[in-house]
Amino acid sequence: MSNIVAIVGRPNVGKSTFFNRLIQRREAIVDAVSGVTRDRHYGKSDWNGREFSLIDTGGYVKGSDDVFEAEIDKQVELAIDEADAIIFMVDVETGVTGMDEDVARLLRKVDKPVFLAVNKVDNNKRAEDAVEFYSLGLGEYYTIASINGSGTGDLLDALVEALPEVEEDLEEDELPRFAVVGRPNAGKSSFINALIGEERYIVTDIAGTTRDSIDTKYNRFGFEFNLVDTAGIRRKSKVKEDLEFYSVMRSVRAIEHCDVCLLVLDATRGFDGQVQNIFWLAERNRKGIVILVNKWDLIEKDTKSTREFEKVIRKEIEPFTDVPIVFISVVNKQRIYKAIETAVEVYQNRTKKIKTSKLNEVLLPIIENYPPPAYKGKFVKIKYIMQLPTPQPQFAFFCNLPQYVREPYKRFLENNLREHFNFNGVPVSVYMRKK
Repeated sequence: MSNIVAIVGRPNVGKSTFFNRLIQRREAIVDAVSGVTRDRHYGKSDWNGREFSLIDTGGYVKGSDDVFEAEIDKQVELAIDEADAIIFMVDVETGVTGMDEDVARLLRKVDKPVFLAVNKVDNNKRAEDAVEFYSLGLGEYYTIASINGSGTGDLLDALVEALPEVEEDLEEDELPRFAVVGRPNAGKSSFINALIGEERYIVTDIAGTTRDSIDTKYNRFGFEFNLVDTAGIRRKSKVKEDLEFYSVMRSVRAIEHCDVCLLVLDATRGFDGQVQNIFWLAERNRKGIVILVNKWDLIEKDTKSTREFEKVIRKEIEPFTDVPIVFISVVNKQRIYKAIETAVEVYQNRTKKIKTSKLNEVLLPIIENYPPPAYKGKFVKIKYIMQLPTPQPQFAFFCNLPQYVREPYKRFLENNLREHFNFNGVPVSVYMRKK
């Protein structure tokens, strides 16, 4: 499980630009709502081989400064509570403001690494102006320019050095971890209650009843694993309570630390944008995925309903369409054990190791018949294939000119791996390496 780094500060200091630079693309859950509330993002980044999760906490400006102060205090306190390190961003153009001082007052009390990043410093004159930020009482500062990346290397060097080493709990890791994720009120807690046969979790019609990620050991029908119930991840515009921010951070952590994500969606709402965000978050973390369509009993059906619904989902998750979809009804206990059987199969697919001899025996003849297309007059010859010793399926294809193998051919190789070795529900990574 990676460390969490929170970016805090008032709005319009360049936090989102900095965030997008660190993750190198907009590849986090992004919930933007127009008006006063800033975006909140979740993403993964790494520097010098150290991986960490990044959270842009956003800022609030509502009415007077007093209202702002109350809101920013809640957000920063929650970020401090959950994060392993904090980047506090300020703006050299406006200098030290009252809002900056409010945040600094909170950060001076915490016993966690705090990095003061003075943004928009893109010339020597501004570098001199940054000296006034010593007055915040947070010690050394780092001058950066989010827009072009200037100075971010020094900041990140210091950040990864200060992050605590992540120690895996080996006892906990002996059992597979299945995280039940989805939007609020999709039926996640009810699903776990139905599985374990007791009302372990509070279930109400009020979205957001579950506040934390809770583990349950499950051992029935020859299956043994940890089930993790998570708080629902929902749009920022629907988040009214400060507790929700904490819950969503815990859900993101649960996804990162599990082996298989059981993505529960409400059939009456469909496979909407927020469910897709959760799906892609799990995919980017290279987790096994099973999509569970709950409340199927509430849908008016004909003979084609299941097929049509499935087709819509697969269209949205292209090109990663090799994912099992199970239609369930938690209330009627329809197919809930089928869902668990499928999750166990996906876990087995994710931990599958294929012998190098078998890989070469099956794939080399296919590659010989359909070699990579020539590029700039160069012909690529793939000589050897092996599976890498990683927790999820990753394959190295050794060839003479790896730089000339394009994405479509990598997808062709991935499709053949899936066809011959069954990686249903699991993201597969293909790497080209110099022989």
